[in-house]
Amino acid sequence: MIPTEQTLENLTLTINQEIHVQASLDITFAALLEQLGPGNETPDGKSLNMRIEPWPGGRWYRDLGDGNGHFWANVQAIKRPTLLEFAGPLFASFPFVSNVQYRLSEVDGGTLISFRHTALGFVPEEHRPGMHKGWSLMHDRVRKHAEASGQQLASQSANRG
Repeated sequence: MIPTEQTLENLTLTINQEIHVQASLDITFAALLEQLGPGNETPDGKSLNMRIEPWPGGRWYRDLGDGNGHFWANVQAIKRPTLLEFAGPLFASFPFVSNVQYRLSEVDGGTLISFRHTALGFVPEEHRPGMHKGWSLMHDRVRKHAEASGQQLASQSANRG
């Protein structure tokens, strides 16, 4: 339901999260692209068939086959392995535009992902908690994927030595 009185508070959205990953910048960035793209799935493990074209202006979209799908955003900026930024409506089927930023930096023991989702538009109040939860679930998968990949590389390197 759209609020009857529009205020800056109910027309804007800001979600900030920090994700600590025990893996290198390169491995974490690759895991981010994988999990936002082809590895993206529902909480019960069903593929969302997401695609990312990882270059400036590239699309981030859901491919339902046969020319069907849902446009999420364009890659606004990419600077491997420290920045990935999107601009677009994301999953919304209402007037809504988002900016999503992933900034990655090296920290002791791995990588810190600083995530920020800012948006302007009509966001039904009942959708807001699900957005926070959805990003948290996504970021947990990114962390787990990166850490598993880093451990696998370390194990392979140790076996060669």
